[in-house]
Amino acid sequence: MPRVRMIEERDDVSPSQLETFDHIVASRGKMIRPFAAMLHRPEIARAAADLGAVLRYQSTLPDHDRELVICTTAIEGDCPFEWDSHYPTARAAGVSEDTLESIRAREDVSDQDDAVFVDFARELSRSGEVSDGTFETARARLGEEGTVELAALVGYYTMLAVFMNACEVC
Repeated sequence: MPRVRMIEERDDVSPSQLETFDHIVASRGKMIRPFAAMLHRPEIARAAADLGAVLRYQSTLPDHDRELVICTTAIEGDCPFEWDSHYPTARAAGVSEDTLESIRAREDVSDQDDAVFVDFARELSRSGEVSDGTFETARARLGEEGTVELAALVGYYTMLAVFMNACEVC
């Protein structure tokens, strides 16, 4: 049971939450769980939703790579909501069942192309840092712009996992 009231219906919002509620619903088609909890601070909910929209819908990363990173970060952050939400999207984007099972089991990923992203997300999630070797492997593949986006993607989904775990909405 969530620790905070979920604001999921337009009828549940206060006047100060209304604009943000409508903005989030317009960008995603409906109110989704993390933002339904964040709406208690509409400024935070809007900023988080806007950053998430950039990372998901204006990404320079291919769908496969982005969803691979999101799923890895969801598992590392112990956030079932994000895993359940993104697992089907990852499969549709071509992430293999073997890779996803390795991520879920926190085992090594055999696909070396996938391992670049999984290793980066795991290192950053587990220690708050990425080794020079892992960073350079990502930069060689993605360039600086893509590597910056990769780090921001892990950071964003880590923030969502931490928030959702704290409020018990995961």
